[in-house]
Amino acid sequence: MSNSLKIRAGLVLICLMLALFSLAPTLLGDSLPEWWQNAFDPIHLGLDLQGGMHLVLGVDVNKAVEGRLDTVVDQSEDLLREKDIIFKRVERFGDDRLVITVYDEESGREVDNLMTDSFPSLEPMTFAAEGGYIQKNYRLSDSEIEAVKEYAIRQALETLRNRVDQFGVSEPTLQRQAGNRILIQLPGVKDPQRAIDLLGKTARLEFKMVMEDANPQDAVAGNVPVGGQLLYERSIDSRSGTVTERPLVVESKTVLTGDLLSDANVRIDTRFNEPYVAINFNAVGAKRFDQITAANVGKRMAIVLDDTVYSAPVIRERISGGSAQISGSFTEQEATDLAIVLRAGSLPAPVNILENRTVGPSLGQDSIDQGIMSVLIGSLAVFAAMLIYYRFSGLVANVVLVLNLVFIMAMLSIFKATLTLPGIAGIVLTVGMAVDANVLIFERIREELRIGRSPRAALDAGYEKAKLTIIDANVTTLIAALVLFQFGTGPVKGFAVTLSVGIIASLFTAVVVSRLIFDFYLSRRPVERLSI
Repeated sequence: MSNSLKIRAGLVLICLMLALFSLAPTLLGDSLPEWWQNAFDPIHLGLDLQGGMHLVLGVDVNKAVEGRLDTVVDQSEDLLREKDIIFKRVERFGDDRLVITVYDEESGREVDNLMTDSFPSLEPMTFAAEGGYIQKNYRLSDSEIEAVKEYAIRQALETLRNRVDQFGVSEPTLQRQAGNRILIQLPGVKDPQRAIDLLGKTARLEFKMVMEDANPQDAVAGNVPVGGQLLYERSIDSRSGTVTERPLVVESKTVLTGDLLSDANVRIDTRFNEPYVAINFNAVGAKRFDQITAANVGKRMAIVLDDTVYSAPVIRERISGGSAQISGSFTEQEATDLAIVLRAGSLPAPVNILENRTVGPSLGQDSIDQGIMSVLIGSLAVFAAMLIYYRFSGLVANVVLVLNLVFIMAMLSIFKATLTLPGIAGIVLTVGMAVDANVLIFERIREELRIGRSPRAALDAGYEKAKLTIIDANVTTLIAALVLFQFGTGPVKGFAVTLSVGIIASLFTAVVVSRLIFDFYLSRRPVERLSI
């Protein structure tokens, strides 16, 4: 046996061993040693094969614009006070307009100069007089509105991705669709409602001071004091699980938000054996929290999440260090989910579930069974055709086809790709394409045999003349598959994945493996006639 033959045989053997090692976790599962399972992942199945959730969420971008305007309102009030400009009030009007009410024209001019310098994205509108006051109107520019909406969608996508990653779903799909829609696919999710609650929660954490002198019952009746806001404090009875809500009047102004959090974790209260969420602020948040608690000792601070008060403890003393806790009769899962959304960050705008489909595991198993059956039927048909038409050479092609399927599945495992139902269709297509190269080679060899060449010379000439054609055809198809993978979504991408790895595998098996089998056979004995 020549050195060249030994090197090629060693290369194919190494590839085959690597393929079998990578497929072992898929075939044998937990029976393998831990180091083996850590080295190679089993083949990941897509949503259509193992079941799970398909969600389409719509981002309420108008709320993001309102939130941007609310921020400008707060900043404007601070700047007006800082510059000693006398004003009556600053308020948001509608979803794109800011109104500043002043007492005279001189103050109005000062307001115009300040707003022009500080907020170039605001466009002045005509002012109006009302009851002896002057109202200065400003609106967000169209370009600023579009920028806020675009940022809201991108930030929502990133926040949702962080939540899904911490939720522990393998191979999730999150991608933006047309307009303000986001597609989310969560394969293998066992608790769809928990996933919906986790993804749909805006998770805007706010700290507001409680208005102790306000009567909650009056607020419930509609008499909310100026500068106040009616919220409800949520509590759960640990024995019966009954949820009760108690009215509470808080200041409408937020003194601190969850944007300044650095971490959130679940801990257990050793006194009552109940879980709570421990939160830590970053440097800016810690300094702000220290200032707030120092200025409000003896008062109650409400911890508000999505307009629901989870707790309203009394500030006993100044709190330094930037740590606090959120308690509220949580179950352990509720506390865990709350910590997840706080760590991942709040959504810049609410999201609405526009489409919700759940694929059951049984339906996924039916798809797997039908997919395997289609691959088997296609392979058997190709096997029979090659054996009948090319005899012994057809047997070589069939061995190569089996190895081709093994290498395809191995590459899916090594590259941690996801196998979907369209991916199985790509494998079925590859089964047919895999023998194309062998057909080209065999027909070239037949031509050489017809002109009287020996089996060895015909084999060498056949492979040499067909090689460039095979490479050219496979590379052009691979380019098309990569374009499908880059720009396709959902089923198209799943099809492109298996088509791409199938082309690579068939190119290797046709040019290297099948030639190796023929060379090995011819090196063992003299052959007068080639069965082709």
